[in-house]
Amino acid sequence: MVNLGVVEGDYQFLAAADEMQCPNRRRVKWTHRIARPTFSQGALHEIGSAVTLFSVKNNADEFLAAFEGKPLRSEDVDAETGGAAAAFAEEEVEDFVLKRLKSGLSFQQFEYFVAHLLERMGYHCRVTQATGDGGVDILAHKDELGFKDVVKVQCKQTLNTIGQPQVAQLYGHIQDNENGLFVTLGSYSAPALEFERANQNIRLMSGDELIKLIFNHYEEFEPRYRMLLPLKRTYVVATDDDGLSE
Repeated sequence: MVNLGVVEGDYQFLAAADEMQCPNRRRVKWTHRIARPTFSQGALHEIGSAVTLFSVKNNADEFLAAFEGKPLRSEDVDAETGGAAAAFAEEEVEDFVLKRLKSGLSFQQFEYFVAHLLERMGYHCRVTQATGDGGVDILAHKDELGFKDVVKVQCKQTLNTIGQPQVAQLYGHIQDNENGLFVTLGSYSAPALEFERANQNIRLMSGDELIKLIFNHYEEFEPRYRMLLPLKRTYVVATDDDGLSE
């Protein structure tokens, strides 16, 4: 997420601040919390500075538009496509994938994409009729006839936070011998996650988790989905944090 705010307090020096906190302070009123894929890759590069205080120059209009609630231009959002994608850092690749899944597919096409991913994971899937009632979008099961391990899937092509009422709505469609899966490009509220912990037969998949599964099964995707998400595997030097040392 990108948090936007307005400075509304005078400068303060807090000498008692611990070593992990900056003693130089000004109060900020945070007014907007916007998903990173909403912005162009150039804008995300510019605010990725390692310093605490800096000025946005090249993409100022984009952030001002976000403050005013104006939609961003499509040419800004899609500017990162092409050969430059191979040079993205991992976080930038994730932003790219989320943007494509959000803007490159209709809501029903997104359901078919999720079904395709589940099929690559070994499930048999059937996309249900589009009724728009917030119910079950995909029926998935392990056996070809659909008698065992039934999973009812709901897909939300949104970058917003999913709340507990939406999760409970899916849970209402689940029978005792069935399981539920909620898939979104965004995240889940704390009450929604608590609902998941309290009910063992429902699983919440966030955008971050969805991307990890896409990376794991990308080589098995059909050409149409590889065209939607043109990715290339790259290698970097491993560190001790990667768990390779003995």
